Amino acid sequence: MELITILNRCHRFRGFVYQHAHFGADKKSIEVAVRPRNGSAAVCSRCHLPAPGYDQLAERRFEFIPLWGFLVFLLYTMRRVNCRRCGIVAVEEVPWGDGKRTLTKAYVLFLAPWARRLSWKETAEAFRTSWDKVFDAVEHVVTFGLEHRVLGQIDAIGVDEIQYARGHKYLTLVYQIDLDVTRLLWVGRERTIESFRGFFTVIGDELASKIVFVCSDMWEPYLRVIREKCSEALHILDRFHIVAKMNKALDEIRAGESRRIASEGGVPVLKKSRWLLLKREENLKTEQRFRLRDLLRYNLKTVRAYLLKEAFQQLWDYNSPAWAGKFFDDWCRQVMRSRIEPMKKIARSLRQHRELILNYFRAQKLLSSGVVEGLNNKAKVTMRKSYGFRTFRCLELALYHSLGKLPEPESTHDFF
Repeated sequence: MELITILNRCHRFRGFVYQHAHFGADKKSIEVAVRPRNGSAAVCSRCHLPAPGYDQLAERRFEFIPLWGFLVFLLYTMRRVNCRRCGIVAVEEVPWGDGKRTLTKAYVLFLAPWARRLSWKETAEAFRTSWDKVFDAVEHVVTFGLEHRVLGQIDAIGVDEIQYARGHKYLTLVYQIDLDVTRLLWVGRERTIESFRGFFTVIGDELASKIVFVCSDMWEPYLRVIREKCSEALHILDRFHIVAKMNKALDEIRAGESRRIASEGGVPVLKKSRWLLLKREENLKTEQRFRLRDLLRYNLKTVRAYLLKEAFQQLWDYNSPAWAGKFFDDWCRQVMRSRIEPMKKIARSLRQHRELILNYFRAQKLLSSGVVEGLNNKAKVTMRKSYGFRTFRCLELALYHSLGKLPEPESTHDFF
């Protein structure tokens, strides 16, 4: 079976003929000559309709999918057409290429899935191409996907930020977190009001007005935009960020009290106790459980703060918003009488967002930002496997490619 036969089977186009195939001068590549079929008219690249010929350009090389360790190139002499509809002389459109790209469409669709599994550098090295060509393939697929994706009905969204570079540089990520669909909808630079508003500009007011649930943390710019754009939606605060804030306050109390005990020459009972206090009790090892039991016998601010933090976890066991609200109010009153300032600061902040916290129970506990945190972890893995990206554009393309679940162009054959 000849190579031409294989190409006619998997990569055939009307109006063109594979003429012959031969090894390149370096004996490391295969060159396949392509010519127009006799009597076929060239197609204008502007209006995509047949037009009379004008002249020919120099031969171009289009990079095709490697075969058995050999690089494969399609060689074709491009024609120019005198298009009367467009009123210009234009280069013809060829079905295997796109504009001035040197990659064939088939190679673009072959590289793109590999660039999702591996880093772009590893993909380029594996297929003996360049990083720029892998970037070009991903950009082509993502651009097509964003232009052709169907947003449809969006019932629930989650918004969060992740740090992508040193110096407090953040991305705003908006996900669709419906029960049957989870995908990345939008990537914005920074975590500002203007950045988040960009998402609602993309989807439009009509689609935004139909959003039923919104999950977010307590970042004020996000809260403000949600009140402005999704006033009818049930806004659910992220329980994971609440617990994270409590853990941060508890660690601050522990560190301060540990320094005080050391300066007074007391017994360092809090030494190496950080993870005893921050871990969930069911995740502690047997030895850690015994040590925590001994630590809780001391009358320390750290111990009282730990008990308050653990008591708050009972809130998530309620099903009724009314009973959850009663427990929440009782807990806040208890904290405000504790004379532990970092915990009182947390309680004051939670009181300001009481109704948003109770919306978790009004939504029957079906939605939370746990899905958002999971997608954020996938976004971080995407950045980590490439050791970061130098530009925002590269990072944006990589995130859409990995998490966007975008439609892809059709191919003449499923190459794998």
